[in-house]
Amino acid sequence: MMPSSTSYFPRSYAESRERFLAEAARLGAGVQSWPIEAMGSEGEALATDTALIGASDAERLLIMTSATHGVEGFCGAGCQFALMDDAPMLKRARQAGVALLLVHAVNPYGFSWIARTDEGNVDLNRNAQPFGGTPLPVNPGYGDLHPLLLPDQWPPSDENQRDVARYIGEHGQAAFAQAVSRGQYTHADGLFYGGAAPAASLVNLRRILETQARRHAHIGWIDVHTGLGPRGHGEKIYAGRRDEAEVARARQWWGLDIAVPFQGTSASVDITGHLAGLIYQACPESSPTLMALEYGTVPFDDIVLALRGRNWLRAHPDASPALRRDILQATQDAFYCHAYDWHGMVLGQSRVAVLQALCGLEAAGPGAPAAV
Repeated sequence: MMPSSTSYFPRSYAESRERFLAEAARLGAGVQSWPIEAMGSEGEALATDTALIGASDAERLLIMTSATHGVEGFCGAGCQFALMDDAPMLKRARQAGVALLLVHAVNPYGFSWIARTDEGNVDLNRNAQPFGGTPLPVNPGYGDLHPLLLPDQWPPSDENQRDVARYIGEHGQAAFAQAVSRGQYTHADGLFYGGAAPAASLVNLRRILETQARRHAHIGWIDVHTGLGPRGHGEKIYAGRRDEAEVARARQWWGLDIAVPFQGTSASVDITGHLAGLIYQACPESSPTLMALEYGTVPFDDIVLALRGRNWLRAHPDASPALRRDILQATQDAFYCHAYDWHGMVLGQSRVAVLQALCGLEAAGPGAPAAV
């Protein structure tokens, strides 16, 4: 019998890691582990693990990453497990001459602790910055909002909620979303904090790319995310640099509906420091085609409320066990829908995106094999 879609989605980071390593061994994949010093919520060791399926000297490589934003790993790992169990798709990759590099738990701390950020409250998708060189991006709107976003008490008071609503009424929902989520580098305890130096998990990912992806001439990358957009819809977000040729290639692979943040066509704001940009330094001779696959969960305001609660909990470790449970559950619910219909939509769209990437890679460059 075929497994149900729900069976692919893990219940914890510890369970997910154990399963990933077991599935990689079953497939005979090349496995490497990249630990961090922080410990997990169950006292477990934390690491980003990789599985290379296929020839290490293949000209073409497809990367799939999970848990760039920790708690989003429940979905991303599910997509990876479904692919590892998809014998026809694995055969298709072999026939196309494409190796698969699955990167499990880019941010293992956030996955384990039910947080979007790492052990230093750093958003890894805002952290790939030239620290110590070019001045960091400025987000003046965030400073005005920070005291409102992280109130002294949780749940927030009626007065606090009115103040937030007043800000949105005066500035507009779009300005609110920009100020909150574009990334900021001034409030280390705040939302969407990009850090003051490269985070340990980001350094690990750079090393993974340098050691396991650099040799491949053509690279596709699907980074699985959750949160933004209509429930269950997987928005295909271009994740590369401002290069019209790369945008055109991404559209050729994944369709004309691929969203481009810097063109204003995405549910995501236009950010800098996104971790997919590491590919340009780590694999300078490769031709990359990059996409974030973002599955919608709940409305944006609910996501912001959940993130506010999670940051409040980080600042108040003495919170009651009941309040802690409520905040963690709200955080998980904001980024993962434990429902059959959502699981089915996620896995169906993920499979299509993988197949499209394989077709794009198969047609890339000299010596491309014949279509199968």
